[in-house]
Amino acid sequence: MDILERLVEREGQRPINQPGTQDKGDDRALERFLKFSPSKFIEGPDLELAENWLERMTNIFAALNYTEERRVNFATFQFEGVARAWWDVIRRKWERAQTPWIWKNFTREFNEKFLPPLVQEKREGGFIKLRQELLV
Repeated sequence: MDILERLVEREGQRPINQPGTQDKGDDRALERFLKFSPSKFIEGPDLELAENWLERMTNIFAALNYTEERRVNFATFQFEGVARAWWDVIRRKWERAQTPWIWKNFTREFNEKFLPPLVQEKREGGFIKLRQELLV
């Protein structure tokens, strides 16, 4: 058997190219994500809950160093009820517009829906005030 034949045979034995290998990697990634016990998100009147949920997701994904698309998929996996229905609409919109599934796009949509501009302005104002107090 020549070197080329052995190389082809050895490469053919590797499980990397077999169907389902990517699925196993996704399963392990999901297991790692769920070990952080991320909370489910259901839209409600508590705006602080939405803000805290998004911050928690951001921190988990920073620790796990996941791809942008995986972050969006796993975050939306935590949606239930009204939040799930909202995401189904956004997902279809993104598919039609071919919007990239990146965290920045997701957080923009999330903030527009669950953190109205008035709340965002108040939050930014509080941050600016705190920063000014720290500088004094």
